Amino acid sequence: MKIIITANIVPFTPGGADYHINGLTEQLRAFGHDVELLRFPFRFSPDSEIERLMEFCGATDLNMANGVAADKVISLQFPAYGVDHKDHRVWVMHQHRAIYELYNAAEASEEDAAFKQLVTEFDNRNLAKANKLFANSRRVAERLKQYNDIEAEPLYHPPHKADQFYCDDAQDYLFCPSRLESLKRQDLIIEAAQYMRSPLVLLIGGDGGQEYNYQNLIRKLDVGEKVRLIGRFTETEKRVLYARSLGVVFVPHDEDYGYITLEAMLSSKPVITCFDSGGPLEFIDHEDTGFRCHSKPQELALAFDELYDRQQLAREMGKRGRERYETSNISWEHVADRLLSE
Repeated sequence: MKIIITANIVPFTPGGADYHINGLTEQLRAFGHDVELLRFPFRFSPDSEIERLMEFCGATDLNMANGVAADKVISLQFPAYGVDHKDHRVWVMHQHRAIYELYNAAEASEEDAAFKQLVTEFDNRNLAKANKLFANSRRVAERLKQYNDIEAEPLYHPPHKADQFYCDDAQDYLFCPSRLESLKRQDLIIEAAQYMRSPLVLLIGGDGGQEYNYQNLIRKLDVGEKVRLIGRFTETEKRVLYARSLGVVFVPHDEDYGYITLEAMLSSKPVITCFDSGGPLEFIDHEDTGFRCHSKPQELALAFDELYDRQQLAREMGKRGRERYETSNISWEHVADRLLSE
């Protein structure tokens, strides 16, 4: 089967989206399909650049590519799902969040409001005409229903090299991997450190735009012995850090999906998350596969200390997390079956 996958690319800004996009491409090829990946260059600002790309995608007909008929098109991102094809399957990673759940009407200008309407109409039009519509998590499907009144089927996929995660004896640290960005809320973790009474160390991994601010916050709160920004790490180092942790902390604001939750479960580690963290809540039940907390530093600190005080519970929760992953049918075989089904 000849398949075209459409998505975006933000030059020099790698992230979880690349694992999703490249993973799907590689797996469909491994299953014997002839797959072409078409990625459109995306800029987050100004809005005029986004509008230009919307117009370009909307005018792109992929039924015939240089005289060769494509059997199916699978689109993953806004505005790439605006392309035209007679058998178009859309698997939404997330929409343009700035005009949906992150939109603040009280601070928006007339131009912002007009752009919001333009994008909403684009989504309503193009998502409604997809032959099949999927979302990469239940949370993304909920947003589609809430903002666009469109139903989508949640469809989960595994993290990169899922079969290579493992569990080792726990050491006295919690692992907190993610890009250092405001929506990931590492500041909550740093602020929680000042209330911790246990000897745990919080290892915050990754880099990003908030690194300087987080370094300053650590100094301001004098928690340098409890919190370490360890920067970027290799995939091998990441699996070791998961394996030897007591647990994993992942407290983003309204996350779409979150590989970190699944990677922790594959490593048999409990996850501490927040009630408003979105995607992780689809897998983390309180005192079953981890802890759910309100997004307050004091409450997070209590959860950190409880994990240290109840390490047998931590091991049991981690084991249940691994079992839950294995019974959730999260596989590329299932993804391909659903995406390509007639």
